[in-house]
Amino acid sequence: MKYYIIAGEASGDLHGSNLLREIKKIDCDFDFRCWGGDLMQLQGAKIVKHYKDLAFMGFTEVLMNLRTIFKNIDWCKQDILEYKPDVLILVDYPGFNLRIAEFAKQNGIKVVYYISPQVWAWKQSRVYKIKKVVDRMLTILPFEKDFYKQFNYNVDFVGHPLIDAIASFEIEKKKTFSDFTSEHKLNEKPIIALLPGSRSQEIKTMLPVMIDAAEKFNDYQIVIAAAPSQPVTFYKSITGSRKIGIVQSQTYHLLSHASSALVTSGTATLETALFNVPQVVCYKGGKISYFIARQLIKVKYISLVNLIMNAPVVTELIQDDMSANRVGSELEKIIISDGANRLRNQYHILKTKLGGTGASAKAASIVVKTANGK
Repeated sequence: MKYYIIAGEASGDLHGSNLLREIKKIDCDFDFRCWGGDLMQLQGAKIVKHYKDLAFMGFTEVLMNLRTIFKNIDWCKQDILEYKPDVLILVDYPGFNLRIAEFAKQNGIKVVYYISPQVWAWKQSRVYKIKKVVDRMLTILPFEKDFYKQFNYNVDFVGHPLIDAIASFEIEKKKTFSDFTSEHKLNEKPIIALLPGSRSQEIKTMLPVMIDAAEKFNDYQIVIAAAPSQPVTFYKSITGSRKIGIVQSQTYHLLSHASSALVTSGTATLETALFNVPQVVCYKGGKISYFIARQLIKVKYISLVNLIMNAPVVTELIQDDMSANRVGSELEKIIISDGANRLRNQYHILKTKLGGTGASAKAASIVVKTANGK
């Protein structure tokens, strides 16, 4: 069968690739045409548009790139009509994907949405559109099923695919402590991992503050998780001559060795927690974008860890609170005091809430059945 998949970010590429791997186990006559990245390509997908060309951060950047966004939407619609998929699979990325879902529905194409848009955080009115244009909604966060139930919309909670991704990594991991970076020779000092996001704009904003905070700890070494969509030279332009390690496309190897981490809000906060790494969550955006977001977003927390636990488990430093002094102070609490043990105890509860392994396989089963018209 023919599957058309759209993922507009690095996390979508990860989850999409795991989904494709499981679909292949059920449907040996698969054909994948995707908007995604290198991980989906490794699963045999033809990538027609890479997510690095789609990632626009914040309200102002979106406004500045509206012409490109609408051009991509028009091209995508035409490509879907020419490809004639048995099912359209949308992975998060709601501003773009909900427009495509509406188009697909109008043209008689079945739509599965894998990884719900965060409508519980803002734009709850999108639920009414989702009910009209999405045949099956597959959610990965435990509270989402109850959220949609308020709108009389039945969704499938399949569990979180990160649990599967990390379990697979632990089984296949072969690289040793000294192998996973070549930027400078690692020593035996414990590692402070810096995860500054994947978009150039957020990296430029977040990374210098993270470095300044982490450099205060002389008994630790600093290693940056570089996004696959950004060249290593981009990170070197920020680190300069400082002895800071850089790993690219090997975030899991880094987290498996890290003793603590500074993490930009997003999927990485959950990944860090699932590796049992104590963390401080950071976020700083443009003043206009942040002001608009404050008016629209309806949740108490920005990190997935705190949202799932419905409690301030990890410290979140947002906007003006994200200074080198404040970040350093919170980092000290999880390095020197028993804050690390407290976090790891909470991480254990978090994993239980996420529902165990098998999310990608459950999602793949629903996708294939939907493609078959069942």
